[in-house]
Amino acid sequence: MEFEVIQGDIAAQSADALVNAANTSLRMGSGVAGALKRAAGSGLNDEAVAKGPVELGGVATTDAYDLDAEYVIHAAAMPPGGQSTAESIRTATRNTLAEADALNCESLVLPAIGCGIAGFDFEAGIRIICTVVDEYQPDSLTDVRLIAYADDDFEEMQRAAADVRD
Repeated sequence: MEFEVIQGDIAAQSADALVNAANTSLRMGSGVAGALKRAAGSGLNDEAVAKGPVELGGVATTDAYDLDAEYVIHAAAMPPGGQSTAESIRTATRNTLAEADALNCESLVLPAIGCGIAGFDFEAGIRIICTVVDEYQPDSLTDVRLIAYADDDFEEMQRAAADVRD
């Protein structure tokens, strides 16, 4: 599946679904979750927590509240206070794409789930995510954007995406 790499604040994106890099409790803390929570309003965290916990690699969907999206898909690539693994990142990414298709979404914005605070190597994690997205056969998805906030992460994400596409 075709996808693009963009840079910016995930909470400022417009799409059918935005993805939260979650832990299995679905309690929204800092990073991507914090940005989404601040922009969406307190209802987002309350609804997410009410739907948790989920299995490692699992997803839960909530309303997007004040975000410019219909849904937030919470992808749990790590346990609370723990670390993600290659398998949890792979599974959470696959489940996120399948959930977006089940919701009939055409557009999806996906951060580097399982990387950063989750402790998994960014380069290795983003390669896993890019590979899963590239191999996915969508039903409704036509616009998938991988998003990075920092300049260094954006450049790394672009390199990984280029390598996977070759």
